[in-house]
Amino acid sequence: ISVVVRKYKYQNNQGKVPDDKENILNRDFNATTINQKWVTDITYIHVQDGGWTYLASVMDLYNRKIIGYSYGKNPTAELAKKAVENACLNVEDTTDIILHSDLGSQYTSTVFEDMIIEKNMKHSFSRKGNPYDNACIESFHSVLKKEEVYLNTYHTFEEAEAALFEYIESWYNRRRRHSALDYKTPQQVEDEVLVA
Repeated sequence: ISVVVRKYKYQNNQGKVPDDKENILNRDFNATTINQKWVTDITYIHVQDGGWTYLASVMDLYNRKIIGYSYGKNPTAELAKKAVENACLNVEDTTDIILHSDLGSQYTSTVFEDMIIEKNMKHSFSRKGNPYDNACIESFHSVLKKEEVYLNTYHTFEEAEAALFEYIESWYNRRRRHSALDYKTPQQVEDEVLVA
């Protein structure tokens, strides 16, 4: 039986960003160097012993590298915050980095906003109901599921955690080539910047 997948029909009038928020990124996914524009989102992963678990990821748009992530049993603001804090570990100055997220409660929470202010970052938001506004991180989570999650059964949280670490650190960042990067890996592109 053939499966017909309906193509998503883009509607331009979908959703707006609330008045106290701003879509700074505005679908401009190009960056001229690392640590300029980051995108973040949360996805869910099923574990046999515990049901749904959650992965928050942060991607640098310049080299499409996953620079921070956090994995947990609840989709909390703390989980979202931890992923960004991990992304900041190797960055001396986070001032004016644009961090783009959706309008999920984790990202509009006081806990998350306080961290953004503390790190002098600029928080950019997708419009309501517009997944294309955060297409790059959505795409990463989709690839992660196709190449890793859907091919395996995780019995425990720890098993899933080890598999995600292996996929992100060993495969995606260091060995997986991207057409958007002239078929280089995210790590290769980063190394070129650091050497220059």
